[in-house]
Amino acid sequence: MNKNTKEETAGTKEKNAGENKTSKEKNTGMAIVAYIIFFIPLLTDAKNDKFVKYHVRQGLIIFIAWIVLSILGMIIYIPFISWFIMMILRLVVLILMIMGIMNAAQGRKKPLPLIGKMGEKINI
Repeated sequence: MNKNTKEETAGTKEKNAGENKTSKEKNTGMAIVAYIIFFIPLLTDAKNDKFVKYHVRQGLIIFIAWIVLSILGMIIYIPFISWFIMMILRLVVLILMIMGIMNAAQGRKKPLPLIGKMGEKINI
């Protein structure tokens, strides 16, 4: 093997490593977006990635929990008590969303506490 062939092989390996890194970063970004607006990754090429689908399911459960809490907040009205309870529950959902974003950013497929197992049952 001559010097030029070795340099070409090394350049090809670096290029392939760069493409894999870019692909992973893209999927991590789409997984993070899934917690903010869960359906956006389903409109892109990332919809075929199992990692992204996992986080889309988790994001969907968080969205459903937020909607349920909003509806309950309008239906149940006990002055001060219901407002306080709903604020705490919404804070819990916000914390779960942040935990999901952190998991996605670190490349982990870890179910969220309390609601994570429900997300695994959804078929997207």
